[in-house]
Amino acid sequence: MLNISISEFLRFFRTPMPWFLLAAVQFILAYLFLARVEDYISNIQPQIIASQSAYGVTDIVLTQVFSLAGILMLVVIPLLTMRSFAEERQHHTLTLLRAAPLSATQIVLGKYLALELFIICLIALLSLMPLSLLAGTSLDLGQLFSAISGLFLLLSSFAAMGLFISALTKQAMMAALAGFVCLLILGLLHFAGTRTDQPSELLLYLSHFSHYASFVNGIIDSRDVAYYLLFIGFFLLLTIRKLDNERLK
Repeated sequence: MLNISISEFLRFFRTPMPWFLLAAVQFILAYLFLARVEDYISNIQPQIIASQSAYGVTDIVLTQVFSLAGILMLVVIPLLTMRSFAEERQHHTLTLLRAAPLSATQIVLGKYLALELFIICLIALLSLMPLSLLAGTSLDLGQLFSAISGLFLLLSSFAAMGLFISALTKQAMMAALAGFVCLLILGLLHFAGTRTDQPSELLLYLSHFSHYASFVNGIIDSRDVAYYLLFIGFFLLLTIRKLDNERLK
């Protein structure tokens, strides 16, 4: 399993797509980050001082950066997961992998662990931006840790669903498109659930972003953690079952 993880992780960096995604995400988020910092220093900070508000740079800058990061990943993660099984099926290397003395569980978890390692790299680069503010001001490190933890769980759930969708087709771009659409629908449930005077508890619970918002605001709730863990486990189990059924056939 570890050999699969290492091989998959190194394969990410042998193609231009992951490098492009890393650069694009950093550029977009850095632009927003710098714009929010400038706006905070020029306009918002004087108002906070005058009104003696409890809000600070963490609430004004970091919440928006991490919120946008979650939305961007609706596109980024499907582009990462699309090749996991679809490309191997297209090149007929998945048959060789299934013939190896590895269980479907080891194959799926190996590929998923590689995605997790890439996600950690992505979040580590993103975290350098808010941490740079420590040179000139103080941050709510508890809220920052909560936001980072929430982003990790959010992207891990995206990766689990993307991995399953990649196992359903041999066309990588089809897997990416289907993954994006499915994740977008789950994201839109949050907005649909808050459109009425009485928010729909069911729609809000089903949406990734309803749970993610709590983490961004500095609240680590066991119910939100359980949601992501159940979501990840469910789609990893579906992927394992899919490979097992193909092996039996």
